[in-house]
Amino acid sequence: MSPTPPTSATAPKSSLSLLPTRRRGIALRLTAAAVGLTLALSGCVTSGRTSHPDNFAGDVACPVEPDPSITATARIGWQAIPNGDLVVKDLELLEACMPEANISWVKMNSGGDVIQAFGSESLDISLVGSSPAVKSASPPLSKDLKVIWISDVIEDAESLIVKDPDVEKLSDLTGKTIAVPFGSTAHYSLLTALEEEGLTGDVRVINLATDAILAAWQRDEIDAAWVWEPTLTQLVESGHPILSSKDSAGLGAPTFDLVAGTTSFLEENPDFLRMWTLAQAEGARLLTEEPDQAAVSISVQLGITPEEAGKLLDGYHYPTLEEQAGSDYFGGDGLAKAFSGTAEFLEQQREIDALAPESVYSEMPYGDAIEEAAK
Repeated sequence: MSPTPPTSATAPKSSLSLLPTRRRGIALRLTAAAVGLTLALSGCVTSGRTSHPDNFAGDVACPVEPDPSITATARIGWQAIPNGDLVVKDLELLEACMPEANISWVKMNSGGDVIQAFGSESLDISLVGSSPAVKSASPPLSKDLKVIWISDVIEDAESLIVKDPDVEKLSDLTGKTIAVPFGSTAHYSLLTALEEEGLTGDVRVINLATDAILAAWQRDEIDAAWVWEPTLTQLVESGHPILSSKDSAGLGAPTFDLVAGTTSFLEENPDFLRMWTLAQAEGARLLTEEPDQAAVSISVQLGITPEEAGKLLDGYHYPTLEEQAGSDYFGGDGLAKAFSGTAEFLEQQREIDALAPESVYSEMPYGDAIEEAAK
């Protein structure tokens, strides 16, 4: 069912019955990120900027020659996920590069919100997880969407946290209850892991939103959960991770945070897309080459300290412009295979009515602007 993962997202070839040292490795990274993240919206920043995401009045130069001829109106959805999209938003790179464009940023709380916004035609482009993006393009929604950027490849940022300290591997959860938001990238990762271990049907998997997961955990109603921040950090305080989405990627089920856009908007605004791509490339460059500077921007947008933001970056892989143009992603069929595998998963879980024609998934990657920018 699952596609072969891009090489940059592939985990070490090891069994899902992970050794305790692997568990401790994930735990150390997650525990480090935990400091202050439980109160993710109330931390302080040391950059001198306001921590309110819409009040930054800084003056940052466009990384290329600005283009005042671009006058497009763009409604951009964003989510509180630590990646280059937050860097671009915080530094106001789009506004600096396209000073005459009408750009509005719209906060989205989940992939479900993004799907609804695309369905109501109230967004033009948005950050969205790979599972929600594929769901939106599949029946019954069948939205005409294209994927234009990979903001991150999800690794330890989505993990399976268990409460019992004696649980060291997935098979130890036989007969137990695992919570996960259905239809999410985390759900995809969890079911891939269960299938690999031959445990499908041997554990009880229930559908809970992230806030409900925390409540169920505190009431001892669940034994484990595959989840993301900030709930992940809150569970780690009284539990420990045994698997992550990096491990599922190694099994052929990579998950991503992507940016998708409506085909009509992208085709009508090629100049906007070209400059938007160059701005996103700068955000990815800062994450990989100047992570301390990028962490300051992310801290402003998430309301935490730069130190806390920097530790969050370890949970993701951020493909550069050159990587995205390569054969593993937009320059080959890696993304198309990932979308097709995700669609098969969603159909099996009855999250979509049926598979779309294969051409829908193979044509979802829209890399024209990436290819041009990488030249």
